[in-house]
Amino acid sequence: MNQAFEAKLQTDLDALKKAGTYKHLRHLTTPMAPEVHMEEAGDVIVLSSNNYLGLADNAEVVEAGKRGLDKYGAGTASVRFICGTFDIHRVLEDRIASFLGTEAALSYVSCWNANTGLFATICDEGSAIVSDELNHASIIDGVRLASKARRERFKHSNMTQLQEKLESVAGSFPIVIVTDGVFSMEGDLAKLPEIVELARRHGAIVVVDDSHGTGVMGATGRGTIEHYGLTGQVDVITGTLGKALGGAAGGFVAGSHALVDTLIQRSRPQLFSNALPATVACSSLAAIEYLDAHPELVLDLREKTEYFRKGLKRIGYKPLESESAIVPIIVGETARAIAVSDKLLKAGVFVTGFGYPVVPEGTARIRVQISAALTQDEMDRALSAFERVGRETGLL
Repeated sequence: MNQAFEAKLQTDLDALKKAGTYKHLRHLTTPMAPEVHMEEAGDVIVLSSNNYLGLADNAEVVEAGKRGLDKYGAGTASVRFICGTFDIHRVLEDRIASFLGTEAALSYVSCWNANTGLFATICDEGSAIVSDELNHASIIDGVRLASKARRERFKHSNMTQLQEKLESVAGSFPIVIVTDGVFSMEGDLAKLPEIVELARRHGAIVVVDDSHGTGVMGATGRGTIEHYGLTGQVDVITGTLGKALGGAAGGFVAGSHALVDTLIQRSRPQLFSNALPATVACSSLAAIEYLDAHPELVLDLREKTEYFRKGLKRIGYKPLESESAIVPIIVGETARAIAVSDKLLKAGVFVTGFGYPVVPEGTARIRVQISAALTQDEMDRALSAFERVGRETGLL
């Protein structure tokens, strides 16, 4: 073991602890639900999970995963084009495509893999990518991997600058505009109608990562694109199966048959990674079917988000406005966000503080995420904790 290297790592970790920005892993001993048992804090209300529809411990979703494990085992022990692909992957991918209104879809082990596998595959020399500056880290890294493409960023949701960037890359092919559907740290939505119109005028294609919109936005939970009435007008959709749709793992790219076939041939995370575990494919499929059978979950989530947002305002907080199930509260510095989240945990509420480099310096925040599975009693108890901690820490 290289002692100098180990000493450097420990010095850096000690600096994080001294600055109050060191992150602690929390250990759950029960399934993800509105209330869980945590080794470090006992029974706590969860306001930090992407379990937007409460399907992570849904009996039908869990049972489907068990049946998948019994039928298919742990996996093929290799990648799909070498050892074959389970038929459940094809069924799941067809269902994702029909759910989102695209021709085809391809599953990955995560949306991170989907995003890092997409751009380098479709953007070669002579192409251009124009990306919102607040896009998710997986998009940023995916765009970096498309090293032969011209890469431009526009200020967050600034359509004037997007147009300027599109004009600057005229003559490139393809021109790709990429945006989150719901921005995970802000909770706001992309200006998709304007983006789609600009893409038409400049001959560009639109890629939307709708990881935080799928299951949340739109009348039936089909996402930000449904919310805006743009089904069929967005070229490529990426997303996750690890949030509203079951909560275990997995991601996807949805688009045309030609796009999906191209990814099968050339996308490196697809070529060199094992497939999504069959048990997760089965549970994800069950989650989509459950959402289709229970669209009232989406309305329930919307109403509960509005209830909690109004409750925060009533006690004196000023959460960022949004239409999503993400309710961020800006607190300033990273150390303060982490300290507030630690106090909330001691008060029985599990909610995460985010700071630099996840968000810009000085904009650290507590990010509340609502689940349709929360009861009014749980939300009221959480609001009481927010009020106590807010007064103790000077936020209120």
